[in-house]
Amino acid sequence: MTRSLWRHADFLKLWAAQAVSAFGARITREGLPLAAILTLDAKPAQLGLLAALSMGPGVILGLFAGGWADRSYRRPILIGSDLIRVLMLLSVPIAAWMHWLTMPQLYVVAAVVGAASLMFAIADHAYLPGLIGRDQLMDGNTKLGVTESVAEIGGPALAGVLFRVLSPPFALLVNAATYLVSALFLFAIRTPEPPPEVMPKARHPFEDLVFGFTAIRDQPLMRPLLTMTVLQTLFSSFFAGLYLLFAIKTLGLSTPLLGVIIAVGGVGALLGALIAPRAVKWLGLGPAILWLGLAGAISAAFIPLAPATVVGGAAVLILGQIFGDALAVAAMIPAGTLRQSVFPPSQLGRTGAVFHVARGAMSVVGALLGGAAAQVFGVRETMWVAVAGMVVSALIPFASPLRTLKALPD
Repeated sequence: MTRSLWRHADFLKLWAAQAVSAFGARITREGLPLAAILTLDAKPAQLGLLAALSMGPGVILGLFAGGWADRSYRRPILIGSDLIRVLMLLSVPIAAWMHWLTMPQLYVVAAVVGAASLMFAIADHAYLPGLIGRDQLMDGNTKLGVTESVAEIGGPALAGVLFRVLSPPFALLVNAATYLVSALFLFAIRTPEPPPEVMPKARHPFEDLVFGFTAIRDQPLMRPLLTMTVLQTLFSSFFAGLYLLFAIKTLGLSTPLLGVIIAVGGVGALLGALIAPRAVKWLGLGPAILWLGLAGAISAAFIPLAPATVVGGAAVLILGQIFGDALAVAAMIPAGTLRQSVFPPSQLGRTGAVFHVARGAMSVVGALLGGAAAQVFGVRETMWVAVAGMVVSALIPFASPLRTLKALPD
């Protein structure tokens, strides 16, 4: 009989590490821009560069990180990524206390922390199957998904309290502490990690990424999911640069009300994490991924449907946050579990890096295209284009073997 993960001491340590780290990530997300605004009076262009640097280096690192994760033990990478984030974030309050804090320092911190977070995500995805049984992957991913959702609900609120009690640079002391606690939990794991497969070093910088892409291309269950991921990320990223503008300028919502609406998305994500295993049981693994993904894409229509009134607009956006985040998370959990199951452990880093790089690159392209299209056609009209693109993208995997996949393949 399979042991419950709540009785698996080392899984609980990994779960605790990720829980603490997830809250820390929300503090970082808000803390660095606020430190720039309130301490250094940063200009919009500087904030845009800060945001770009928090994502760009991670995408570049993703080109090479997968091979490193596959050739190495994953737990030291996780611990090292946490410790790098600790050191970089500690430098901000120290510099602020010494009156040395500058925007170039925040640029470096954002870039290094973003790259370390991407490395953590790639190694973490590859590490979990070696820690728990294959038949427990769905349960494990669900529990970790619940943690992420709770952090999305409570993390911004915690960050707000810290920024009010402490100034943003010194609130990052708490942020650094969360990553240190995460590293300590990971260090305490005692289950021996399966040794990495011996493989030659990459002969050229992109060989590992090409290998990961080839492995996905040749896997009929994964190929349609990668195609869908690329296209859906492209179109969904139209919303990234337009959502706040649409809510504030078109619908007339206040920033506090908008903050509440966004936080409701965390509640939706929590519901999605709880729904995922039940949907797989009722529909089967492949159909759950397909139908939940399609429903999530259709639910994006709530956003451009919102009427230009405060009450009506807020109500429709709340529905969009709840249904959209719930359905997206409910589809992502079984999709991630399937990816961990169909590839051998020696390929999880490289195949995972392909998905991370694809999402990161398409996020940048989509945000730029969405902004340019809105200038020409209007914000609401561009959002309808995004919805149509997301729905068409979600239909692509219906022509694949996923349509009849009831359980994890042998």
